Amino acid sequence: MTIRYPNGNAYQAPATPTGPKFPSTYTNYGKRGMTLEEELNESNTYYEVTGQAVVHKKPTPIKIVKVDYPKRSAAVIKEAYFSTASTTDYNGVYQGHYLDFDAKETRNKSAFPLKNFHQHQIDHMRACSAQGGICFAIIKFVTRQEVFLYRATDLYAFWDAQQAGGRKSIPYADIAAKGILITAELQLPIPYLKAVDQLL
Repeated sequence: MTIRYPNGNAYQAPATPTGPKFPSTYTNYGKRGMTLEEELNESNTYYEVTGQAVVHKKPTPIKIVKVDYPKRSAAVIKEAYFSTASTTDYNGVYQGHYLDFDAKETRNKSAFPLKNFHQHQIDHMRACSAQGGICFAIIKFVTRQEVFLYRATDLYAFWDAQQAGGRKSIPYADIAAKGILITAELQLPIPYLKAVDQLL
């Protein structure tokens, strides 16, 4: 059976290296290389299982246009598109408080580019904040291996300044000064609820 990528190209196994082989014993460095989304999903599962909070990733709304049924028991989506602009990545409830936040990563060491956000996401967070929700962004500086909780109100200030012709990024120094650094724990890659406690 030929395995194909979503673009239709066939998968080709990488060529076998001709150089020396690595020994069969190796060091397992755990969950290095996990994406921010994977780390947050794992943390949210832990929070829910331990009864601390219920927070889930919002599904991206898509409209399915074409489906093939090669077998009676299997369906293959052939064509789909985003039906509406999505809002933020995560929402849920913690100690009776509504949480709504977005998760973003950057490899930039000195600043976080605002192009990672969209106007409809900012509008959504403003609307949730107006109703008493707790809104923020979880920002990961990949090369620094640092994760911050950054308040939505601080984000709005830079977003509005950008719209008025200001800089198109948030300096790392500002995020480090105003944000809350989140340090990984044994069972929690991103224990962000400790940072949320500082917002309550």
